[in-house]
Amino acid sequence: MNVIPILDFRQQSPASAKPAAPIADYPAVGHLADRMGRPLRDLRISVTDRCNFRCVYCMPKEIFDKDYRFLPHSALLSFEEIERVAKIFVAHGVEKIRLTGGEPLLRKNLERLVELLRKLQTPDGRPLDLTLTTNGALLAKKAQALKDAGLDRVTVSLDSLDDANFKRMNDADFPLSQVLEGIDAAHQAGLGPIKINMVVKKGVNDHEILTMARHFKNTPYILRFIEYMDVGSSNGWRMDEVLPSAEVIARINEQLPISPTGANYPGETAKRWRYNDGGGEVGVISSVSHAFCGDCNRTRLSTEGKLFTCLFATSGYDLRALLRDNSNSNSNSGDNRNIDQDIINTIGHIWHNRADRYSELRAAQTGNDAPEKIGRKVEMSYIGG
Repeated sequence: MNVIPILDFRQQSPASAKPAAPIADYPAVGHLADRMGRPLRDLRISVTDRCNFRCVYCMPKEIFDKDYRFLPHSALLSFEEIERVAKIFVAHGVEKIRLTGGEPLLRKNLERLVELLRKLQTPDGRPLDLTLTTNGALLAKKAQALKDAGLDRVTVSLDSLDDANFKRMNDADFPLSQVLEGIDAAHQAGLGPIKINMVVKKGVNDHEILTMARHFKNTPYILRFIEYMDVGSSNGWRMDEVLPSAEVIARINEQLPISPTGANYPGETAKRWRYNDGGGEVGVISSVSHAFCGDCNRTRLSTEGKLFTCLFATSGYDLRALLRDNSNSNSNSGDNRNIDQDIINTIGHIWHNRADRYSELRAAQTGNDAPEKIGRKVEMSYIGG
């Protein structure tokens, strides 16, 4: 495997969170839109940069080895800081929050953060859609506590149903059986509908597409196939290792007839298909072969508080600096209103000026070096998927 050294965005000076030019007021009234008219609806929050897997397409062991220096705890946003900034995002229009990592279940007492976020409501009084993505390794132990804290549902990453291949892909000798136990535990706890995400890499696990489809057909679970993406720079991504979603659908349809169905909500990343015999549904996420930048309504907050407006971003904005800035607050009363207004306007300014469409630009390029023509990108393990 070709492994490319990563750029460590944690140590680089990020783009300024507060642009040099005066920022206009951006009232937090739930109607924030970017330069392409895309609303802000979905916030992904990474709660840790650590993971107990070393999946070759995300955190290859050649880079994330025993000597790799992860962020110290003091650098991470506290749960209270996450709640504070999440409240501002919700006021600007966010309706869904997904907790990610790294592996989010490695963050100690994560259910306490879930409890804090569960109390947030949209400007018109609706509860948030509160979700979490996990590799499932700790899910059996955590599922009930997460549900009790207020989590709605989980998405589990699962790339193989063959134990030997699963261990090769997670590169941590972690057994498949424990992830399947975690999925069952989440279902029993009521964390559903549960989605199962399979990243398909040609020549590695694409021979298991039908195996996965058959296994999860006629179950409460929703299986989704994700094209192997050029997220970050550490996985040596090549276009010829991508299996287009159209071929995934063709393979399934040949043996298990399916028909397309509509999206659940605007901006949904997966194209949905239903089994003709009523056996449930599958989905495909085609960010390489079929860009969906046009209605992307997602933004991402890194573990230590940098805001990224695209999964394929090359720079971020340091919100932690504003969160921890006491220069404008009344230190005696603990009044953060002035700081929060700065954060409200900063987020508004960043999203209002957003014009990200990386996947569309990549599609206009050709060859395996196309992503490098656009620039080096932040790692998925750092900002979550």
